[in-house]
Amino acid sequence: MITEHEGPGALVIFANFVSPLAIDLREESVLRQWSEQAPRKLWLTRSGDVVITPVPLSVAFRRYVFHRLGIPEGSVAVITVPDTPHLPMAEALAEHRLLEPLRALVRERPGARLLPTALDEASVALAASLRIPVVPYEAGVPHPGTLRAVADMNTKSGFRAVARLLGLRLPHGRACTGAELGQVTGALLAAHERVVVKPDRSAGGHGLYFVTRGDRPAQPAPPPDSRWVVEGYVDHTRAVSAQGHATAARAEVAYDGEMRMSNCSFAGYRSPPRDLPDPARRELTCWTRALGGHLAAEGYRGPYSLDSVCTRDGTLYALECNVRRTATTTAHALVSRLARTGHPTPAWSTGTATAASPLSFDTAVARLAEAGLDFQPGDADGVLLYADRPVNGSGWRYTALAPHHTRLAELEVRLAAALGHEGP
Repeated sequence: MITEHEGPGALVIFANFVSPLAIDLREESVLRQWSEQAPRKLWLTRSGDVVITPVPLSVAFRRYVFHRLGIPEGSVAVITVPDTPHLPMAEALAEHRLLEPLRALVRERPGARLLPTALDEASVALAASLRIPVVPYEAGVPHPGTLRAVADMNTKSGFRAVARLLGLRLPHGRACTGAELGQVTGALLAAHERVVVKPDRSAGGHGLYFVTRGDRPAQPAPPPDSRWVVEGYVDHTRAVSAQGHATAARAEVAYDGEMRMSNCSFAGYRSPPRDLPDPARRELTCWTRALGGHLAAEGYRGPYSLDSVCTRDGTLYALECNVRRTATTTAHALVSRLARTGHPTPAWSTGTATAASPLSFDTAVARLAEAGLDFQPGDADGVLLYADRPVNGSGWRYTALAPHHTRLAELEVRLAAALGHEGP
């Protein structure tokens, strides 16, 4: 279960990956790619819940998830919202005449509550239209000021402003407009051999690029009114992230781990972190709690993450925060839910394993079973196919869990071999 299940009533799990909170809605191809991860939300369900997803969920994937969760097939209602360019997913429901079917499902579930992936204005308006609360808000809905604070903290500049107030160590940098970008980049290159240029509102590394002193401009000039952040590059040995949870009473750290990166984009996670110096880990915990305290004071309730990098000498630098359900919250929830009762929380990881050739979902599961990797309820370790069949049939998202990191690494090597590739 997840903490939101502790309250009464069914959850309407709203996988609103298409949200202006993280990125401009005109970035259609990126939003479509992110939406392919929406099937993972099925792992959060219990009997009676409703899932609203931007992509279809296959019968094979539903059967696979429900068997491992121990809930009856057909006990969870699913509404699929077709791809709708430039519209937040909450508004796309009405565009495709899906609001009335959703209302009917809600009427059948007294006490239902909305659990959005991203807390944006459209999702809160949807909850009001359905006359159900947004979980976990004590008053049922967040204050408009809270929504503004959440939107601001999901920008690089908004995070940097709050981080400075809280005393978090940041890379040397500046926020600017597109018109100022060339001048600001040049000024920072005078002090740093390399800088990183980031769109102010973006996630997963989208739109980020590096400039080294002496480079010729490789990027076209952005719109003059666009917003950017330029930072001196921090030479680091690992990227780490902590997941916090804010309540009215306190902010706590749920877990932490090391982010796997590919071409500056998030590609996976391993928890707990390995070889992170103890002082850096304590500092990451302290910073995450301080950030959660600030969010709680703004009225925010729920999960958030703090992303940082650690240098060779153990110095930690905060980079950004994500005030929403992130790419790791569902994985952590399913690991906690499936871990054997009475045993310590296992080590776990997420990533993408590439098959040598396209596979069906059932064939991929069979490959795992043949290799002795297919996780079943009650197992101490194994691999779970985290999302549905990928569009290309080759890039399989997974979650692995094991009692310790050595065994976890072994599982990932065996997974790659089972799918026909060498290495994790």
